[in-house]
Amino acid sequence: MGVLVCIGVLLPFPFYCFLWTYPQKWVDFCGKGSDPCHRMAQVSHFLKLLQFLAIFSVAHFSWPPWYCFLPFALGQFLNFRVYQLLGESGTYYGVRFGKNIPWVTEFPFGYINHPQYVGSMLSLIACLCWVPFPYVLLWVLGYLLMMLVESRENAATRAKLLS
Repeated sequence: MGVLVCIGVLLPFPFYCFLWTYPQKWVDFCGKGSDPCHRMAQVSHFLKLLQFLAIFSVAHFSWPPWYCFLPFALGQFLNFRVYQLLGESGTYYGVRFGKNIPWVTEFPFGYINHPQYVGSMLSLIACLCWVPFPYVLLWVLGYLLMMLVESRENAATRAKLLS
């Protein structure tokens, strides 16, 4: 495996782990009057771009087999639905940053644990027709790590928003 591609694939996960574990440091870093969720979204989009560039460097594009469309469509539907229900603040650790995010029970919540990560993994599995397995596996392992990290939340470590 190309070391740089592996680094590119794994790049966002230390950032997410840090923010989940030390949310007050991020809130303080963002400063008064700045939305830590929006800042996290901006950094995450940049890191996602670097992930895609890393994956595109090893991808071999051709027309995908028909069976790749179903997991990709389902995965993207789950991602869209999560963002639709939670919004930016709910998706980007708003609860950890001290925001009051309403509890959501509509589908896919209550039916699928970590629906956004499941959706992302389904989309990645669909990309196996283009991207070598080791890189997809590495990315999926990153999501599994985040599922584990986020399942062990300590409410006492939630940040307090700066006012």
